[in-house]
Amino acid sequence: MLEPEEADTERVICMAVAAWKDRLELERRRKDMFFAVHPQSPIPERDRSQFSGLDYFPPDPDLHFELELYRHDSGDVITVEDTHGGTREMVRWGEFRFEVNGQECRLQAYRSDASEQRLFVPFRDETNGEQTYPAGRYLDLEASEHLTADGKWTVDFNRAYNPWCAYSEDYLCPFVPPENRLQVPIRAGEKTFELGAH
Repeated sequence: MLEPEEADTERVICMAVAAWKDRLELERRRKDMFFAVHPQSPIPERDRSQFSGLDYFPPDPDLHFELELYRHDSGDVITVEDTHGGTREMVRWGEFRFEVNGQECRLQAYRSDASEQRLFVPFRDETNGEQTYPAGRYLDLEASEHLTADGKWTVDFNRAYNPWCAYSEDYLCPFVPPENRLQVPIRAGEKTFELGAH
């Protein structure tokens, strides 16, 4: 049996996980509604009547992290190709280090310029082309929302999303830099989009 203090701690953890799952499910329902009816939906208007919702992996708290960002001193600028054959520049801002299934992983976080507060974390993993979009997925981290009181960043792969070019060729999306290819499967977040799959 658990000691009373251990039982209390376990209850608190269970309640926190349940609240996190509830928030995640609400976000997903709101996104489905936006995709289904909003004029700015990335789903082409002609296809929206067939849209029945995005497909997701079940919520996985093991792929929700609070991580230190290891800042790069140099602030190197890299050039990334996009889906329309153009290029854009991004600043290599810092690196996240974490483990998935016992394997050490690293992802670079980028900014469009040094003054921006958002971190852009595109990544590819071993699910691409089978369960998830072949070109990879994205995470956006806002300081106001994802920076914790102790200076760590909330990196939740359950919120990994497809670039909008997954829904329409009209959108321009940056490719994932080769340095952000993970050698493990990330079974969290959005799966491959198939119209009317639900």
